[in-house]
Amino acid sequence: MPEELSVNQFFESVNGRDLNMLEKLLSEDAEFCFPKTQPLVGRKQIIRFFKILFRQYLELVFEVQRKIVQRGSVAVHWVNRGVNKKGEPYNNEGVTLLEMGTDRIAFVSDFFKDTGKF
Repeated sequence: MPEELSVNQFFESVNGRDLNMLEKLLSEDAEFCFPKTQPLVGRKQIIRFFKILFRQYLELVFEVQRKIVQRGSVAVHWVNRGVNKKGEPYNNEGVTLLEMGTDRIAFVSDFFKDTGKF
């Protein structure tokens, strides 16, 4: 699966809250590093994280600003906006690193500017 196609599908699945598609994109032993948490290892753990995230944010949409692709890895600069479960607006900016395994995403790591909101 080409890196850019996987990245586009990754963000489309998150924006659409499509956990089935997200699950198909991740390798079974994928690793996800998110600020202020221990690394999550395994597709099931990552999907569980996104279920919790989606409960916390009634709306959360990422807009990709730019991508840097290099031999199986992609750095994605994004801005996002949303609404939390209290009805408060949310926005942030950051970078997500994605690394491809043989045919699926094997590693995801998020870096963002405002970690105080999580």
